[in-house]
Amino acid sequence: MKSDFSIITVGFSPAWDVVCYGEGLEWGQHKLVTSASPIPAGKAMNISRALAWMGEQSIAAGLWGKEDYQQLIKALRPWKELIKVKVTSVIGRTRLNITIVDVAKRREMHLRNKSDLASKSTLRQLKADLQMIVNRNTICVFAGLMPEDSLLKDVIGIIKDCSNRGAKVALDTSGDVLRQILNKASVWLIKPNVAELCEMLGERIKDSSVSLAKAARGLLDKVEIILISRGPKGAVVVTGQGAWQARAVDSGKDKIGGSTVGCGDYLLAGFLKSLKNGAGDGFALATAIRVATAKAWGWTEDKTWQKVQRKIKVEISGI
Repeated sequence: MKSDFSIITVGFSPAWDVVCYGEGLEWGQHKLVTSASPIPAGKAMNISRALAWMGEQSIAAGLWGKEDYQQLIKALRPWKELIKVKVTSVIGRTRLNITIVDVAKRREMHLRNKSDLASKSTLRQLKADLQMIVNRNTICVFAGLMPEDSLLKDVIGIIKDCSNRGAKVALDTSGDVLRQILNKASVWLIKPNVAELCEMLGERIKDSSVSLAKAARGLLDKVEIILISRGPKGAVVVTGQGAWQARAVDSGKDKIGGSTVGCGDYLLAGFLKSLKNGAGDGFALATAIRVATAKAWGWTEDKTWQKVQRKIKVEISGI
């Protein structure tokens, strides 16, 4: 892939993420917790922030609420040279997501609000805005929750329009929405986890690299690249040229310093950055594992990508 491709992330259901940390949390307790400041999030924005952490530029597009648009610009100021904000600002406020992390018991709870930003009119506005920036030298990453029911036709129309303009379309969503998009639009890459792959194919698939690769090969008539996230087990990538598995050698049990929220987004960001810079699918998978592992271990908060990539050892092999 040529290095002059630009990456555009598109989110239909963006969010502000707040992570609260406590120890030994149980129902009915009153506990003192520490919390991180709200950060612009949703899967699409997470991918842009992950790319910025690696020093890679991207364009953050999609919907965002007018009521907190200036808050978004302020929050992204540290990455202003790497994240170009091209969101479609619409009436309303961006939803708030809260993650509660029990540090002592290593468990999490995710509390999610519903997004109300998508409508017929706001999706038309988004489509027009994307037409100004999408061309054959762009990778459009549509990630996160997507409007369903009466709005799904509009979503598919936006994705098809980007594809018709020559963009490579990457999808990170799930369920019936993913199935319908694959049946109606030209898609370059998808990134399901194991449960999402099973749901999409309507079958139980053993969480082994061989079984996952075999199942994913059945999708190659609809999509060029299937990147399957396996959590602590690593990931599998399947293309028409072959299939590879990879995982971090160190389990990292003593290194986990943050929430696992967004690890899949960092996996996809690492994979896309590596492909954009001309790497093969196997090497890109190894890079993706390093990026996702750094996020899981909490290293993305206070360490640079340059230091992290040398410290995380990855095993990779063909399937």
